[in-house]
Amino acid sequence: MPYLAKIVLYPIKSLDGVEVENVRVLPSGALEYDREFAIFDQGGNVVNAKRHAKIHLLRTEFALLQRTISLQIPSNDSPEIFHLDRERQSLEATLSDFFGFAVTLAQNSQMGFPDDRNCPGPTVISTATLTAVASWFPGVSVEQMRRRIRANIEIGGVPAFWEDRLFSPQSDETVSFRIGDVCFLGIQPCSRCIVPTRDPDSSKADSNFQKIFVQQRQATLPDWAASSRFNHFYRLSVNTRLSTASVARTLQIGNEIATLT
Repeated sequence: MPYLAKIVLYPIKSLDGVEVENVRVLPSGALEYDREFAIFDQGGNVVNAKRHAKIHLLRTEFALLQRTISLQIPSNDSPEIFHLDRERQSLEATLSDFFGFAVTLAQNSQMGFPDDRNCPGPTVISTATLTAVASWFPGVSVEQMRRRIRANIEIGGVPAFWEDRLFSPQSDETVSFRIGDVCFLGIQPCSRCIVPTRDPDSSKADSNFQKIFVQQRQATLPDWAASSRFNHFYRLSVNTRLSTASVARTLQIGNEIATLT
């Protein structure tokens, strides 16, 4: 039986995630605290791992209820702790020094800063999928692949690529599914960027990563997958939206997951 095996939130876009046992789903469909903050430069451009590989070198830990971040800069001996609300200017100054240009920390507590604003719901993948994809790359562990893909929801109790059931063969149609009592719409397989090609600690890129990924993804695409939605095979995990039929608002580890007809 498919079940909710893991929930990972990324309070500041492109920085480390934090595992939680349960999470509130916001009216927008986003998970509370996920990508609540994003770093921006003075030109209004988001400072993320797509544009700045250096960001991989930052290590962070979050205390969500206490609203604090523990930030480890590579050149510092010990981490610094900042309150995300009361000490935001100090955090911005520290990040500006690290990047070498002025940055600010923007907040959106209603929807966060998803890559695709039309799909602000959690990104979904199965643990078996992460295990399978990690096996394509010698020396890459499942945990490291998890940090490369950065999905919010992991499904347990299913075979690899089971989540490919959660989008329709037709781009104008969706697949309804529920996690516990919360109903979502599966929209599309997520197109990946340069981030998964990099070691999440060192930022070193594997020049063959995308080529190997595409070859293996095509070769292992399940019969149940809507191949018509793969204009290229550098896609993994599923983008979602909250269903308007959903009234429940909390996800919990162990929740049953099922598609709806």
